[in-house]
Amino acid sequence: MLTDARPAWATASADQGAVAASTVTTATVYLSGQNPAALAAYAKAVATPGNAAYGKFLTAAQAKARFLATPAQIQAVRAWLTGAGLTVGSTSEHAITVSGDAAAIKRAFGAALHTYKVKGKSAHAPAGNVVIPASVASAVLGVTGLSSTTPTVRPQSIPVTTAAKGDGVTPGKGLPTVATCSDYWGQKKVTGAPRGYTDKTTFDECSFQPSQLRQAYGITASGLSGKGVTVAIVDAYGSTTMQADANQFSTNHGDKAFRKGQYTELVTPAQWNSQAACGGPAGWAGEEALDVEMVHGLAPDANVVYVGANSCNDNDLSAALANIVDQHLADVVSNSWDGLMHTTNGDEPPALIAAYEQIFQQGAIEGIGFDFSSGDCGDNSPGAAATGVNCDSTTTRAQDGFPGSDPWVTDVGGTALGTKDKKGDYGFETDMGTLRSSLTPDQKGWTPLPGHFYFGGGGGTSEDFAQPWYQGTVVPSALSHTLMTGAPSKTAQRVTPDVAMNGDLYTSVLVGMSDGSPYSEGGYGGTSVSAPEFSAMQADAIQARHGRPIGFANPAIYERAGSKSFRDVVNQASVKGQPPLNAVADFGIIAGSLRVRLIAFGQDYGLTATKGYDNATGVGSPTEAYLKSFING
Repeated sequence: MLTDARPAWATASADQGAVAASTVTTATVYLSGQNPAALAAYAKAVATPGNAAYGKFLTAAQAKARFLATPAQIQAVRAWLTGAGLTVGSTSEHAITVSGDAAAIKRAFGAALHTYKVKGKSAHAPAGNVVIPASVASAVLGVTGLSSTTPTVRPQSIPVTTAAKGDGVTPGKGLPTVATCSDYWGQKKVTGAPRGYTDKTTFDECSFQPSQLRQAYGITASGLSGKGVTVAIVDAYGSTTMQADANQFSTNHGDKAFRKGQYTELVTPAQWNSQAACGGPAGWAGEEALDVEMVHGLAPDANVVYVGANSCNDNDLSAALANIVDQHLADVVSNSWDGLMHTTNGDEPPALIAAYEQIFQQGAIEGIGFDFSSGDCGDNSPGAAATGVNCDSTTTRAQDGFPGSDPWVTDVGGTALGTKDKKGDYGFETDMGTLRSSLTPDQKGWTPLPGHFYFGGGGGTSEDFAQPWYQGTVVPSALSHTLMTGAPSKTAQRVTPDVAMNGDLYTSVLVGMSDGSPYSEGGYGGTSVSAPEFSAMQADAIQARHGRPIGFANPAIYERAGSKSFRDVVNQASVKGQPPLNAVADFGIIAGSLRVRLIAFGQDYGLTATKGYDNATGVGSPTEAYLKSFING
């Protein structure tokens, strides 16, 4: 019996009867492989500095032969499914997809599908317990697709123009009527605006370009460029103009375009699905452009392969990730998407978590590391979601995101970066978390003040994952033993993020794209900026190792915690009891009204940047010393 295949909302009171006999359902059967415990043990050993197996990576063929499902196991599962009358769609060592009518589904899984009325909407789910034959039970992790699901995965970024939406004021009372920003922190003083948090303030920084980020994080000084390394980027769908857009963006800002063969794509438009629920290609185009241009910008000589999932559903995203490890397409995998474990639509099934972890562990064994963005909604609580601009309203409680919170990936949080000059010399960082206020109609004040929470990096203590071996000596016990709901935990738990880099919406980065429209550039913010930034730095670090893979990076990251490899990001204003860092964002006149916002920085929801490891910025942001530490390490 598969205990996690029937959702809690499939109750007798909501049951509307059996689905139509002709209803075709597609399900994914995940395979457990030969020895999941041995897979996890070798992944831990090969990733841990000091272990005798450290760095002794296997090829993709060796990893599959040793740990994944055997041909005999796959054939046995296929025979069971086809024997029940289901049609097999695709098969790999990770999963088998099948489809069939209501009768075939019932024969295969022992339960009829019924329609349920849930919150005024119709959904389907098994009406009884899902069971599979004992003869194949040891080969099956679980089954998904038998019940209706609503995707929670979303890009963890938004364009800066989103922040201009809302109330405007009548122009002409002193503030600039054209969009105004500072070339570096504190450059342009604001006049004509009412007092906010402090007597004086400045305009927020203009969107960064890659050369400034390379300067700030020590990449320029290191002389590294990711040469000889491949970074894979996974998002949903794909843009038809990605390479052309990236090349134009690079040359517009004095960088090199992709050389021939440096950029490749794996997309299958004929198999794209769930476009309405996922936002379709247009909804992911900005994310794709951001990811590709950030990786290329911070690791200009690295190869980049874009792998577009066929939707934002977990079965398609995990299939894209599995393809990367099965074919060993890259050394580092950047993922600027995240979802929630617990929503009003149900919880993430344990079988799906195990399926993802199988991929991450296989990657670790092959020397492939996975980076994920931590989210843009602070602690993801209903309170944060009430005003946050990139939050999931279906959240049921404070929680960190998934897959970012999984112990087998590197969770990348966000910071707000202030530079000292136009070149990009590092000034400071604080945690990514902003409060937003608007001008009052009479332009004599700001409302509300303090502002409401608008945007913030994700993180926190997981209720779902125990503390991994690499965090024990670094993460404070008070964090690992206190859940995000405030409840104590008897056991130490996983805390995120692991590292952090610039991602704040008001210290944004420039992105260029067309995708069916004339090419243009604009600012984007989010931990979707932070993740590809860090993936690019990983490519640079691998180059420093003379091309030797790092693989799963977390043990090496925590080994370097507290050293010059990372800047400890601390919210100094909060520590010193001072008003928050603040700036004015002036978007100019839009639709006849002046759009101006007062922004307070370092105000993440439920998370705090403190001295040492913290749940807003992890061990801190990487430096030139981090890159150089891999020369002999």
